[in-house]
Amino acid sequence: MDTPYSKIEYSAGACFGFCPIYKMTISSDQTAVFEAKRFNFSRDTDSQEDEGTFTGKIGNDKYDELISILNDLKLSKMKDHYGNRNVSDLPTSNLNITYKDGKEKKIEDYGKHGTPELQKLYQFFDALKTNQTWTKIK
Repeated sequence: MDTPYSKIEYSAGACFGFCPIYKMTISSDQTAVFEAKRFNFSRDTDSQEDEGTFTGKIGNDKYDELISILNDLKLSKMKDHYGNRNVSDLPTSNLNITYKDGKEKKIEDYGKHGTPELQKLYQFFDALKTNQTWTKIK
């Protein structure tokens, strides 16, 4: 699928509980880096040895689905910030889209409930952690 995006970066931040903490970067050639920092494979603190940096290639069907979700977001009309900072225990997600022309769109979402379309994107990234083949590099 032809895409206007050269790089898609998504990160999920910490909360006071067991929220998965990770960053995923996907390039337009479908290569990806998954940086698993905490609670990605288990809530057991002993599972931290499983965390690390992984590489992979996103399958065509999942990549096409990602591009479709991004296109449905209508990124140019989205706000740069979502969420209510009056609640102190919510994770923050960050989406950074780099277009092929060099322009960027950044969205920070405290609480991960910005819009239903954003929530669909977050679920998509959470699923990529387990529905793709990843090779641990460190």
